[in-house]
Order: sequence, then C-alpha cells, then structure tokens
Amino acid sequence: MSMSYIDLHCHPSLKPFGKSFKYDPPKQNASHSGRKNSIWHYSPPNFLERQVNRLLTLTKFTQTDVTAVAKANCYVMVISLYPFEKHFLKKKMLGFKFVSDLLVNLAAGVSQKRIDNLRNHNSYFQDLNDEYDYYMQRHNFAEVIKGVTYTYRLVNSYAEISNHKNTSTDTRKIISLVPTIEGAHAFETGLDKDNDMADETTVLNNIDTVKNWEHQPFFITLAHHFYNEICGHARSISIGLIKKNQNRGLNTDITDLGFKVIDKLLDNSTGKRIFIDIKHMSKASRTSYYKLLETTYSNQDIPIIVSHGAVNGKRSISESNSSDTPLGKYFRADDINFYDSEILRIAKSKGIFGLQLDERRIASKKAIRSSRIYWPSKKRRYRNKSELIWRQIQHIAELLDKNDLFCWETIAIGSDFDGIVNPIKGLWTAENIKDIKPYLIEKAQDYLNANATKLQARNQISASEIIDRVLFINANEFLKQYFN
Repeated sequence: MSMSYIDLHCHPSLKPFGKSFKYDPPKQNASHSGRKNSIWHYSPPNFLERQVNRLLTLTKFTQTDVTAVAKANCYVMVISLYPFEKHFLKKKMLGFKFVSDLLVNLAAGVSQKRIDNLRNHNSYFQDLNDEYDYYMQRHNFAEVIKGVTYTYRLVNSYAEISNHKNTSTDTRKIISLVPTIEGAHAFETGLDKDNDMADETTVLNNIDTVKNWEHQPFFITLAHHFYNEICGHARSISIGLIKKNQNRGLNTDITDLGFKVIDKLLDNSTGKRIFIDIKHMSKASRTSYYKLLETTYSNQDIPIIVSHGAVNGKRSISESNSSDTPLGKYFRADDINFYDSEILRIAKSKGIFGLQLDERRIASKKAIRSSRIYWPSKKRRYRNKSELIWRQIQHIAELLDKNDLFCWETIAIGSDFDGIVNPIKGLWTAENIKDIKPYLIEKAQDYLNANATKLQARNQISASEIIDRVLFINANEFLKQYFN
C-alpha cells in the first residue's frame, strides 16, 4: 500500500458514536455504512455545509470517517478516544437550558440524545470504555468501497502496522488504528466543575485497567478544555457563553495527584509506558513536565509529543513577548500554541510535533484574511491556504537549522479532524490532503530556490522529500521508534 499521509491525532468516532445514542440500543457501531452511527458513514460536505462553515465555522460533516480515510489512501490513523466533557453544557444559558445544548450539538455534530447523556451520566471512565468498545465492535470487519475490501484494526505495535501494510493488496487493504486518549479526566476526574472530586485510588486503578486493555493507548493528551485535577490547562475556548466554564484551573500547575498520574502512565516496570502528549497543558504545567523529564526521567528515552499543535512564533515561555522571526505576525500568539524553546526541546528529545489543521490555531486573523479568495478558484484557494501550513513548517525548519539540528524530521500532521475544529478552507476532510500536497511542494520549492544555500548541507533536501516527511515519513519513523 503506497503512503499518502499519517494522521497523529483525529476523532473518527466522535460524530458517529455521538449519533449512536439516537438508536436503540445506543452506543452501537452500525454494520451498515449508510447509518449515521457507523464509523464508515461517508458524509463529505455539500455546498451548503461548506458555506455554513465559512460563515459560522461549524463543521457538521464528517472529516475522517474511515471511508474518507480509505479514499484518501491513508493506512495509519492515530485515533483519539475522548470522553466528551460535561462542562461544555451549562444548566442555563440566556435563561434557557437548550441554548448550550444547541451550541454544543451544532459545533460537535453529535445528537440531542448524546447531549442528554452528557448531562446525566456521572462517569468519564465509563464513557471512555464505551467509546473503546464502539471501535472494537467493528474491529477487523470487512467494508467494501468501490470494489476494494477494507478492514480497520486496532494495533498494539509498529510491527502490526508494518505487517498490515505489507499484506495489503490492491483489492484487500487494512487500515491500522493506533489508540490514544485526549484528556486525563478520562480516568474519573473533573466531573464537578466547581469542586475537586477525584479519588486517587480510583484514578490510579483506572490507569491500570487501561494499561491492560487488549490495545493499550500509545499516549494521552494529559489536559483538555476544562480543569481535571491533574494539571492546569491553556485557554482553548473563545465562545463567550461557554468560556467562563474554563476559568477554574486555567494556567495552573501540575497537582500532587497529577505527578502520581504521570508516574503511573510512564511506568514501564511491568509493561509499556503510556506517553504524555503536552497539547492543552498550561505554560506552568508544561514547564513542570519538562523539569520532570530533566530530573526524574533524565536517563530515560521519553520523547516530547505534541499530537496536534501550532507554533506561536514567540521565543520562550519566560520571554513570551519576544519574537526572533519575521513570520511571527502570521501566527496566533496564544499560549495554547508552542514557543520556540519548546520546539527545540521536542526536537532534541526525538519527539514529534503534529500540525493541527485548524484555522483558529494555525494562523493569525490577519493571515487568514489575506488567504481568502472572493471568486471561485480551487487552484488559487489551495495556493493561498497552503501558505498557512507552509509558514509553520518553514518556521520550525529555520529554528532547528539555526540550532544545528536536522530541521525536517520533527513536524508531522495531527489534523484534529472531527475534533470540533474549524478546518482550513478547502482542506475540508482527509480526502483533501492529496489535493493540497502539490501546492505544499510548490511552496517548499520556492523556499529552497531562495534559501537553500543558507541551510546546513544536511538540510538541503528536495521539496518533495520535505513534504513527504511532513505527511508521512516523520510520523512513520516516530511510530517505528516508540510504538513497540
């Protein structure tokens, strides 16, 4: 099977699992792809849905359903299990309960029955297990798409990925799913918005349970949108009606329970580690995690992972108002994005940085405005939008080259497709990766034509290799090294 791209962070199940609550029984992964509760349900955006997204940034269509992934010729997806956080919902908003329900449903594209379930359930850990079971229901079941038989299989190691790739043929193909988790609230923390409720013994036992799953998660995004009693989170919500729910724990440090959770996750004395993904962590908690790696884990091979992120162009957490690049004006300065000193840490740890394909993260408002087109032209749209992606690649490359590192091996794709994102216009779904690729190669070639001789000799590689590295080589090498 030829490579197209590898996605380090996506949510194929979020919409169909959410819609499964409309059916009786709920939480079922339908065997028929025509059902909206099937993970194979193919629902690319129509003209109206694209216009709604442009106007309201709502993504109701599916972006990374497994059929779209198959059509994109993607053979590895790093999937994110996400117990949907209850604190997106408020008891009342503008005096009415249904307003917050409507906002969440419009943004996430789930179902009112799922919203009702979120309001009423009292266990994130059960929700996590239900979503894992949802995947397992159709694990290794066949789906025929245009005469080709596909299956998806959850995997435990790179050896399985390699075997699936080598045994796939033109008529029978296997898509490997690498499980991960987004948010340590999954272990039963943060259920109460205003009060600590976590029981340490329960939390640590739940980690042990997950480590004994048939398919242990590769890594976990430790923080997410709301305080989880594990560590502080960065601001990620701008919708005024929900934003206040995020205030508790915002920008705080790792807690005592959090350090115990990290130790339990990284413990490999009786099995594999579950690595830490630092996306969504606050500046304070990221700083403490780096210190932990430099002390407690100084002699251990632990890569720093950002599964889905963007650079902010600023020098460091301690010098957050300083920038060393003229590209800085094109980036979002938010502290949920990453500083130059952090990018260097990631590279030196042999970690990976998945680039999030979300306009709200990847570019400044000015850059987004300048990338718009006002007359229909697919070629011009891809040329303009590829610039938003290329600037991120260029900045990381120049930073690493300046610090005597191989500059093209750290960045990959972590789209966050179907994770309530506002996609880069034109790059609507997994299928559009192949459409934008030639324009990324064009940007890389233009850059090399003007700047190649300024780079170290080992960094003077071809434009096509640069983009192949971003799309699949770097992620593949990272999985080969650490997913064992």
